[in-house]
Amino acid sequence: MLEVIGRFPGNRIIYRVPGSMPAYGYIAFGVIDRGTNVLQARPTTICPQNCVFCSVDAGIHSLNRWAEYIVDPELIVNGVRKATSVKGEGVEVLLDSMGDVLTYPWLTELVSELKKVPGVSSVAIETHGLLLNKYIIDKLDEAGLDRVNLSIDVVDNEKAHLIYGTRYYDVRRVMELAEYIVRETNIDLHVTPLWLPGLNDEDVVSIIKWAIKIGAGKRWPPVTIQKYIRHKRGRKPRGVREVSWDRFWKWLSKVEEETGIRLHWSMSEWGMYYARRIRPPVRKGGKIIAEVAGRGLFRGEYIGVIGGKDYLVTIIPKGKNLKPTEKVLVEIVEDQDGLLIGRMLDTLPS
Repeated sequence: MLEVIGRFPGNRIIYRVPGSMPAYGYIAFGVIDRGTNVLQARPTTICPQNCVFCSVDAGIHSLNRWAEYIVDPELIVNGVRKATSVKGEGVEVLLDSMGDVLTYPWLTELVSELKKVPGVSSVAIETHGLLLNKYIIDKLDEAGLDRVNLSIDVVDNEKAHLIYGTRYYDVRRVMELAEYIVRETNIDLHVTPLWLPGLNDEDVVSIIKWAIKIGAGKRWPPVTIQKYIRHKRGRKPRGVREVSWDRFWKWLSKVEEETGIRLHWSMSEWGMYYARRIRPPVRKGGKIIAEVAGRGLFRGEYIGVIGGKDYLVTIIPKGKNLKPTEKVLVEIVEDQDGLLIGRMLDTLPS
């Protein structure tokens, strides 16, 4: 079961997730298999920022969350081992987070252990870079980290303070550390600005040029642009509206033409390909019994362990408060990418 280890602003419980918990089925932590050789691995949800565009309402002023998680490294390693036993060789592990992966206290140890897993060919992290420093970079280099996906979205500190929701983010410092990664380590750098239409159009172009200038992309593409997408529980920055995919690709092509820098990349150029996936024990429409482990990430939701199946499920309890170890009957209403969401039908005798 989940172990309460502290509190976060907004009366959010911080849970430690033990290594004995299942690694699959839940979106906020563990391992996510989307049917390719790239696995998403999420060891923490904690974030020190409060980005105005955050799609998962992370950070110090979250309105929708009532829990945060820090995962034992064994859970991630065991989950990746399970996937490589199915997928075989050439697996990349992308350490990302519904927060910032640099808040994870055992990050370098986790990278080192993942590099030892048979079938793992590369390990990468994704971050905005606030918590980077030369010491951490050097330790990650020693641990064998292959790539940093760095999300820099503006080049001006005042604008950075506005969109990241904190006064202590220094974008120039983060850019200097990115240059240190390229110049002084074996870690590749991939720069991934988010286009916020009408807010950072010129910044994105400047970031693209900067990424090429400093030598990003030794083994992987140097830069890609992320599309802003409004999510149900995500934040919606004032004055920024979501554009269609068609308009996004047209804008991207225009930037390519103006800068002479390539921004479209195929799966094969990323070393990505479709691969066998971990199958959930139940699909949409099925019914299962789950034992409540604790609060889910978002207010009103819970996490359940599916009995005997080594798998997790998000439980939507229809307004009822649930207690740890309580058993409930759940009908699965979503199963995309093996992430199970179930509507509670009834509670069961213990």
